[in-house]
Amino acid sequence: MPGEPQAGMPALQVTRTYLEMRDRSELRGAKLDDPLIRIVEQCDCPIELFRFLYVEVGKNYHWVDRLPWTDEQITDYLTQPEISLWLMTYADETAGYFELRKCEDGSTEIAYFGLIGNFIGRGLGKHLLTCAVEQAWADGTNCVWLHTCTLDDAASMPNYLKRGFRPFKTENYEVAIESQAAQQHGSPP
Repeated sequence: MPGEPQAGMPALQVTRTYLEMRDRSELRGAKLDDPLIRIVEQCDCPIELFRFLYVEVGKNYHWVDRLPWTDEQITDYLTQPEISLWLMTYADETAGYFELRKCEDGSTEIAYFGLIGNFIGRGLGKHLLTCAVEQAWADGTNCVWLHTCTLDDAASMPNYLKRGFRPFKTENYEVAIESQAAQQHGSPP
């Protein structure tokens, strides 16, 4: 698995926490009344946009699992009917995204969620999370869940808890400490 420590590489201890929302009424939404915010499903998400979002949102949080994906792997993934990707823009500038994955048990995972660096700290995260949860319920889920870890932004867990998510499981693991310079960063397609 990418990111697992290898012999001679320094490792970092990480705690992953799984959280869930079992009823629509548990959502404590926090939307911003700002006409410059748009969230639109990317039905035919370009590969370049998928890569850009993953790299830019995840570059400070050790998102490495999808970095080696080929164009074919990305296309295969995005064409699965249980996957949807939603792009947030602010004043027509790419600000962040969320990815929903419908599971066989009828639940929906917020598989990926986050903002691009210069949009962090502006209240957009609570708005984006509210929209992700509302979309999952609108799609007919019986439970919305996600996971976060100690590598994520410090505001992540408080945001999840304030929106009504409750922890249900934790696990510990190690990751290799890799150079962030090795990751490519580009501009939005």
